[in-house]
Formats: sequence, structure tokens, C-alpha cells
Amino acid sequence: MKPDFSKGLLPAIIIDAKSKDVLMLAYMNEESYNKTLETNQTWFYSRTRKGLWHKGATSGNTQDVVSIALDCDQDSILIYVEPNGPACHTGEESCFFKLVYQHQDTESANALNVMEAIMSEIEEKKEHRIKNSYTSYLFNKGIDKISKKVIEEAGEVVLAAKNQNPEEVVLEVSDLIYHTFVLISEQGVSLDQVKKELARRTFKKGNSKGDRPEIKKW
Repeated sequence: MKPDFSKGLLPAIIIDAKSKDVLMLAYMNEESYNKTLETNQTWFYSRTRKGLWHKGATSGNTQDVVSIALDCDQDSILIYVEPNGPACHTGEESCFFKLVYQHQDTESANALNVMEAIMSEIEEKKEHRIKNSYTSYLFNKGIDKISKKVIEEAGEVVLAAKNQNPEEVVLEVSDLIYHTFVLISEQGVSLDQVKKELARRTFKKGNSKGDRPEIKKW
């Protein structure tokens, strides 16, 4: 299946394969699309310069292609990439950084994605150690330090519960989740793996016969 370039230039939406953030919108013709396939990096057609341009050729902020999808009419292109730097010429990670409207319930919507956001930030600090970053500090110290913090925070959760202090429970559980995320990252375990296991236990049909003996269904 190929894009239908008989309609002219097609919009190409570029998405960060890891964070799922929309990075930019550009346009492709058949030649730039084929160059993208050949080089595994994004190429576009510039409507102002009337020619092809290789994203990052000058800045170094290239985009390695992970996957390409087409819409139902084959006249829009969705490209998931691993960016090697900011997508926007301003230095911003995404070209869509100018917020013009936010619904009052957006905070609730953001809460649904907060786990992914936390894990993404942890993975970033794991790959690029930053001075004065607590997360980077934990990774530098290693699994013994990280494990000690998980145990410590679990104890704090229990103490807060025994003290009948709901607000403190919220704070301590948040600390526990964060340190647990650091631990699974250090172990090379992804959040998706944990979510799939939780889903397996939650949505499994039938009785528990044949289950692994150490696994209990909720």
C-alpha cells in the first residue's frame, strides 16, 4: 500500500515513537516519500523552496523512522520517529508548543497519562545523566540504593495508613510509585510490560484453573 500522490502534496504528521508527542507537520511528494524509505530518515517537500529537504541535514536534528501508516484514503501520512534533537527550528522539542486553548477538565485528562510521562522522564534521565538530578543520582548509585529507597517508601506508606492520614498516604504512595518506576527502569523492564501483566490478571476470563501457582487473580 502506497500514498496516493495523484492528489498532489500530502500532509505528513511526525510523532515521537517513544513519547507519542506530535512533533511537526510537513508535506511530502512521491520523491521525498521514497527518499524517506530509502534512507530511513524523514525527507519532505518544501513549498517555499520548491524542493526536497532532509530534516536535520543542517541542524543535525534528524529523525530516524520507526514506522509509517496511512489514513483510510491514503492521502495523509503518519510517521513515528526517533528524533535526534528538537523538531522545531526554535529549539523546542515539538513545533506545537504554543497553547491557545485548554479545557478546564484537561487536568483530569492529563492525569490519565501521568504514569507514561513519569516513566518517559525517568528513562530520559537514565540515558542522559544530569548533574543535580535526583533521578540521575539514583541511577549512578545503582540497584542497592534504588532498592533501599523502594523499601523505605513502602514503610512510609504503611506508617501513613496506620496514622489514618489520607493526605500523607497520597504523598507517600506517590513517592513509592516514582521509586518503583526507577527500579523497573534500572532492571530494563518497561511500563508496558507491567501494564500488560496487570491487564492479564484483570481481564482474564474464566476461573483460575491452570494459572501459574504464584499468580493470584484479583
